[in-house]
Amino acid sequence: MKRARRERMSWHQKAELWRRWQRGETLSDIARALERLPGSVFSILAPHGGIAPAPRRRSPLALTTTEREEISRGVAQGASVRAISRCLQRAPSTVSREIRRNGGRRCYRAALADRQAWRRSRRPKPCRLATRPQLRALVAEKLAAKWSPQQISGWLRAAFPSDPDRYVSHETIYRSLFVQSRGVLKRALVSHLRRGRSFRHSRSATTAGQGRGQITDAISIRERPPAIEDRAVPGHWEGDLLAGAANSHIATLVERQSRYLLLVRVRGKDTTNVVRALSRRVQRLPQGLMRSLTWDRGMELAAHRTFTVATSVRVYFCDPQSPWQRGSNENTNGLLRQYFPDGTNLSRYSQRQLDAVAKELNMRPRLTLGYQTPADTLAQIVASIG
Repeated sequence: MKRARRERMSWHQKAELWRRWQRGETLSDIARALERLPGSVFSILAPHGGIAPAPRRRSPLALTTTEREEISRGVAQGASVRAISRCLQRAPSTVSREIRRNGGRRCYRAALADRQAWRRSRRPKPCRLATRPQLRALVAEKLAAKWSPQQISGWLRAAFPSDPDRYVSHETIYRSLFVQSRGVLKRALVSHLRRGRSFRHSRSATTAGQGRGQITDAISIRERPPAIEDRAVPGHWEGDLLAGAANSHIATLVERQSRYLLLVRVRGKDTTNVVRALSRRVQRLPQGLMRSLTWDRGMELAAHRTFTVATSVRVYFCDPQSPWQRGSNENTNGLLRQYFPDGTNLSRYSQRQLDAVAKELNMRPRLTLGYQTPADTLAQIVASIG
């Protein structure tokens, strides 16, 4: 798979992103198609609440790129403002204002003037709720009472039939909730919607075929042999994903007997990326050092059978919402927050940097190991296996 790029998305890429989102594709699917990280896709969708912004168009009254080039040529030839305006069939004041606004005769450049005009034109019109505080308060009150936007819109028309100023469409209410840049309705009101979503999803969006919420052929932790449970036999590990900002993650693997830690850089939370990264890392371990892996119910390991085929490591899954069943891993994830506080973008760390963090933790003495280090304890295990 090609490496996800970090440069800013082009206009065409953003348009493709929105087309795919409206077709119902997931964040991970769109990220793979655009060769981006899921966090990059999320950062485009989030400010708009999942609602595609209307395509921008120039006003038919505005100067065109061709007209600005004519102005630039006229300025370069020393033509007067009136002469240029007659050529363009525009008012002299329009041409004069255009030249003055973009650096005067000495600095005027058509391409630069056109870009600046396009930027200046981004002045969104205030929505209906922003200009009517009484209506906004009434809508917020009904949302807090768990009314749907459609119920609110219909009730307003029925309750105030002769007062069009009290009318508002349900779409305006939804947009005022989801598009927080409007600054109209509080984000907390989203929780009162029936679905509680903070994003607008396409009607075509579906989880069918994605296996969400259930892992096919998952082997329960209750089937794990007692020798693994009491840590009597080495080579059994616990794993999880540590989450960071911008939808970034790293995989954490902890050997149950020695508490030895491995950190694995992953390119995305989807099961394809996670299984591929884990398989590569596990295949570099000494033969027999990893015999089983205990994971939570996250769908990032939905392709566990692929992992088992590649590594001969059997995967056991914890009960839902039971993090204590991977106690060593949970404790280690807590220690890692010393290095990666909440809000850290984990995608910025290379595998070499992650290895350095893991090494530092593996060299710390642990009370549970009689103040030996995980590194020393694992070295003894490797020697016994050899």
